[in-house]
Amino acid sequence: MQSDKELKEVCTASAEIFDGVVLHLYRDEIRLPNGQSGVREVVRHVGAVCILPLFADGGVLVERQFRYPHDSVLLEIPAGKLNDKREDHLAAAQRELDEETGYFAKTWTSLGIFYPAPAYADEQIEMYLAEDLCPDARGRHLDEDEFLTVEKIHIDRLCEMVMRGEIPDAKTQLAILKVKRLLDERKRQLSREADG
Repeated sequence: MQSDKELKEVCTASAEIFDGVVLHLYRDEIRLPNGQSGVREVVRHVGAVCILPLFADGGVLVERQFRYPHDSVLLEIPAGKLNDKREDHLAAAQRELDEETGYFAKTWTSLGIFYPAPAYADEQIEMYLAEDLCPDARGRHLDEDEFLTVEKIHIDRLCEMVMRGEIPDAKTQLAILKVKRLLDERKRQLSREADG
């Protein structure tokens, strides 16, 4: 079995091909593990956060938003990109939750980081569970180019929707399934404590 070191590709040259507002495309020349040369086109991204806002009754705040690349409205959890790579992820998640839903959360749990497209992009998204929700008196305050609706759907129904293929968004699928597993573990723990 090969070690991870034996799989590493090394960048020997890098050139920016496109410098966009959100995405930056690079063409990197690399040395493969066998010593041969190769090329990787890489999308560089500042990073993002996503939030699963959970009420005590199991309801989750979700959004419907038009996604231009897919020419359709998708059901998603709140999310947003970082202002820069150094921005604190929790602070970004708190900002995005308030802006997009008009809610604050008293309890935050990191659900980890995932790579949405590791074959061609360096984007990382940190997922959060937000609980003990309370409304912001100001309501939502979306960005000028942001148009979305917010609704509440129970976590069990969202799981069923994921399993039926009705929620194609990766971050939303992953956060729903992770939170459902976390909630099930909490129930088992409470049952064990009750049994004594």
